[in-house]
Amino acid sequence: MDKKELTKRTKKFAHRCVKLAVSLPKTKLGQHISGQLIRCSTSVAANYRAVCLAQSTASFISKISIVLEESDESAFWLEFIIYEKLIKEQLVRPLLDEAEELTAIFFSSRKTLRKNDK
Repeated sequence: MDKKELTKRTKKFAHRCVKLAVSLPKTKLGQHISGQLIRCSTSVAANYRAVCLAQSTASFISKISIVLEESDESAFWLEFIIYEKLIKEQLVRPLLDEAEELTAIFFSSRKTLRKNDK
C-alpha cells in the first residue's frame, strides 16, 4: 500500500468514526466518548498526512508514533462502545477491525524504520 492509498484509507476511517460518534446516545458517557473518538480518529488522518511530509527518518519515526498512538486509542474507544453496548456490535466491529489493521500497519512501519535506522 502506498502513501496515497493509506492517506485515503485514514481519511475514510476518520469520516466513518465521526459518523459513528455523532450517532452515540446523547448521554454524558455518549457525549464523552463521541468527543474522544472524533479527536483521536481525525488525528490519525491528519497526522498521517504529516508523516508523508517528514524530512528525515527521525521525524518520520516521531510522527508515525503519534499516528500509532491515535489509531490504538481509536480502537480503545470503539472497544468501549461495544463493551458498554452503546451501539450494536455489528455496526462497530468493522471500524474496530480497521482501527486494529491501521495500528498494525503503523507499528510495523515504525519497527522497520527503527531497525533500518540503526
